[in-house]
Amino acid sequence: MIIKCAIVDDEPLAVELLASYVQKIPFLELVGKYTNATDALHGIGETPVDLLFLDIQMPELNGLELSRMVSDQTRIVFTTAFDQYAVDGFRVNALDYLLKPISYADFLVASNKALQWFQLVQQSERPGSAVQSDSEPTSIFVKSEYKLLQINLDDIRYIEGLKDYVKIYTEQSPHPILSLMNMKAIEQMLPSSRFIRVHRSFIVQKSKIREIERNRIVFGDVYIPIGDSYKQAFQDFINAK
Repeated sequence: MIIKCAIVDDEPLAVELLASYVQKIPFLELVGKYTNATDALHGIGETPVDLLFLDIQMPELNGLELSRMVSDQTRIVFTTAFDQYAVDGFRVNALDYLLKPISYADFLVASNKALQWFQLVQQSERPGSAVQSDSEPTSIFVKSEYKLLQINLDDIRYIEGLKDYVKIYTEQSPHPILSLMNMKAIEQMLPSSRFIRVHRSFIVQKSKIREIERNRIVFGDVYIPIGDSYKQAFQDFINAK
C-alpha cells in the first residue's frame, strides 16, 4: 500500500532532510512540505494525508495544537529537539515520536509503525473481514546496503546485534541480512507476541524454538545464550506454553 504523507517543520533544512528520507521508502508518497503550521492546516485541508511528520516547537501555532485540528484519519509522527514534549505527543495519540537529529534508521522504524497501522486498518475495513483488534503485521522493511528489503516475519529465525548493526537470520537464505540499526530499534518493529529478547545481543522468534540446552537455544550448530536479566521472562514464556 501507499501512504500519503506531509512534513511540517519551521526549519527548511529539517524539511528537506525528512523529504530525502521519504524518497527512499517505497510505501511513502510525499504530497506536501510546509514550514509553518498555518500553511500546513490549509494545505492538508485541500489535500488530505494519511501521515504527518510534525515538528512540535513552532511559532504561532505549534505542532501539538495543529495535531488536534487535523482529521482523525491522519496519523501523527512528532519530530522535535525537545524530549520533554514526548508525553504530550502521545497524549494526542501519536504513532511515534522522533528526537532530532533524526537518523534514517529511526525514521524508517517510525515509517514501519505507520505502515503496520494502516495495513491493519485496511484489513479491518474489508467486507467480511475477520481481523481482530489484536491483529499484527506480517512483514517489516529494513535497510540493507543501499536497498529497502521487505522481510516476512514468518521467515525470521533470530536476530543478532553487533554494535550499530543487526544480523537477521531467515529460513530463506543461508546468509544473514545485515542492517544498520540497533537492537532497540529492531525490537520496537517486532510484535512481542511473536518475538522475545533472550540476550542483549539476541532476539528469537518464539515459534522457531525447538531445542533448549543448558540455558542456550539451539538452532542447528548455533547456540544462543539466554542472558541473566532475560531468564525470568524466558522462563515465563516457556511455562505459558
